[in-house]
Amino acid sequence: MVDFSFPIDGFISILDYLGTIAFAVTGASKAISHKADIFGIIVLASVVGVAGGITRDVIFGRFPTAFSDPIYISITVIVGVVMFYLYSKMKKQMNVWLIFDAVGLGVFSIIGASIAYQIVGLNFLPMLFGGMITAIGGGILRDVFVREIPIVFVKEVYAVASIVGIVIFYATLSSGVDIQISSIIGIVSATGIRLLAIKYNWNLPKAKGSID
Repeated sequence: MVDFSFPIDGFISILDYLGTIAFAVTGASKAISHKADIFGIIVLASVVGVAGGITRDVIFGRFPTAFSDPIYISITVIVGVVMFYLYSKMKKQMNVWLIFDAVGLGVFSIIGASIAYQIVGLNFLPMLFGGMITAIGGGILRDVFVREIPIVFVKEVYAVASIVGIVIFYATLSSGVDIQISSIIGIVSATGIRLLAIKYNWNLPKAKGSID
């Protein structure tokens, strides 16, 4: 039997860094597309990269990890600078920021649920809430900052992908599967659903008479 005894705190930290990078890329990309200068790019990359996690930690009564560990802000600043110089090349790739956004959504959904699990145990509603606020908090701020309606409210399957990933994570964890394997399954599920929604333009029903 394979030994998956890698310390869970370290595993969660690695996922958190990956999610921070992914969302920082989307923040920087959005800032660049709105013709922000390098300072604006770094600010939006940082806000999107850490806002969801900060909100989650405050709600669950924890001192925000982004404030106690300087690596988070360091990551977002580095991403902002790198995107400032490489965006024109990355833009040629198909929907690069949407792909990063999907990855960030999947990673942060499970990160939030995992942290809620560590705090309150195997309790579905706190895990769902922790996962969703971590996953969509930064994206909502990103869109508000550039005066757009948050994508989570109007475009394709977004929050639903997060919910499905968290439900699958909870179900696999409840069945006795190792938390690291459960995390990977949940991340792949949420990210995969989001990418499929982008590819096939899946949308939730809207009210009759609404304008696309």
